[in-house]
Amino acid sequence: MAVAVPKHMPRNVNFDMGFPPFRGATRQIILASGAIYVIILLLMAFAPATGQTLIMLGALNPQAIAHGWLWQFATYAFIYVDPIDFVLSIMGIYFLGWAVEERIGAARFYGLFFGSTVLAGMAGFGLSLLGPHLHSATFGQGGAAGCGAAVNAIMMVFFLFNRNAPIMLFPLPIQFPVKWMVIGIAGIETAYLLLHGFGLFDFVLLLGLGAGYVWYKLFLIRRTSTGISEKYFSLRNSYYRWKRRRAARKFEVYMRDHDRTVQFDEHGNYIPPDDSGKKNGGSKSGWVN
Repeated sequence: MAVAVPKHMPRNVNFDMGFPPFRGATRQIILASGAIYVIILLLMAFAPATGQTLIMLGALNPQAIAHGWLWQFATYAFIYVDPIDFVLSIMGIYFLGWAVEERIGAARFYGLFFGSTVLAGMAGFGLSLLGPHLHSATFGQGGAAGCGAAVNAIMMVFFLFNRNAPIMLFPLPIQFPVKWMVIGIAGIETAYLLLHGFGLFDFVLLLGLGAGYVWYKLFLIRRTSTGISEKYFSLRNSYYRWKRRRAARKFEVYMRDHDRTVQFDEHGNYIPPDDSGKKNGGSKSGWVN
């Protein structure tokens, strides 16, 4: 499993092998996932019908979504059956989630986890609707469960924040650029997507990478209020200048129809007859926004 090495760590500092801190939103998500999985295991062992019902209610299923089971867009991230899938997903949250949470804070980490889960689930459901039109019995079909999409989103956000950061392949002391891990996992999941006939589970995993990118662009990039206000006023002023030029052209046409000639500069400002040779700024008509 990969261990995130903080980007700000100097190159000449020795890295001691150890586990990331277990705290904050990362800890709460892992504990909740573990508790739910234990409940599923116990129910499958001692009350199989109830366990199957719980899985059916929580896992992402396009047919159920079509009948209004919209909570599955969020709950599928906490439904597991395969122990290996559970362990790999939890390790992904643990080893990468702490670094992202340290960067963005617990509240926004919760937003990233659940937001990317919902986005990937919704996109997967949308793709499932194409199956009948493509005359395919497997395209976007089946079910999806586990937080693999959220783990992929966390990995994508980690990469976008730390594009040149090294990743350590736990437990081996081998470091390589994080971008190669993103490319490698995307390639492996694409291969599974092709092998499984474009099933929903593999689609949702890949869509998690895209969801992480979208969430990063929309909510995790710091934009100052000054920059936003400058962009707003620039757009507003451009609109007003366009209206002034348009009004000037219409007035010129109107005056020509009445055998009179008037002139306006390129900004829509009136040029008096004796100043017609002057550029804007030398005109007595003056001010331009």
